[in-house]
Amino acid sequence: MAISYLSLGSNIGDRQEFLTKATTLLNEFPHTTIMKKSSIYETKAWGLKDQDDFLNIVLVIESTLSPYELLEFCQSIEKNLDRKRLIHWGPRTIDIDILIYDELHINEQDLTIPHPFILDRPFVTIPLAEVAPRLVVNNCNILEIAKQHELLNECINF
Repeated sequence: MAISYLSLGSNIGDRQEFLTKATTLLNEFPHTTIMKKSSIYETKAWGLKDQDDFLNIVLVIESTLSPYELLEFCQSIEKNLDRKRLIHWGPRTIDIDILIYDELHINEQDLTIPHPFILDRPFVTIPLAEVAPRLVVNNCNILEIAKQHELLNECINF
């Protein structure tokens, strides 16, 4: 069994309902179990800023899926919840990113683990620090990075 950290976000429609549906689908799949779930946080859009605010959570899951199978499964949930990939970093019903998969480092065109922007995004570091305060990513303690982001008041507990 592998331990993975997933970031989920939504900024279209009933954002909280999309997070709930995605979480339910992840947990009902026979090869994945949700071990921890962060609080919901509301943040301004990152990347393309001219869009509605996001709701975000981080999940800790245990899975028998390989990293590539997990990516495919997450993308199938996005498709099931009507995710459209029209604009890079654009609005979405649901976005599921694999942040970390065990201790693996993967740098492929379709999959990079740890996620390349993990330390730059308050909507990732703050909920990630909530569920895994001792986690170290790229030689950085996630709790310390989250504290820096909290000082900037960029992520609000929903």
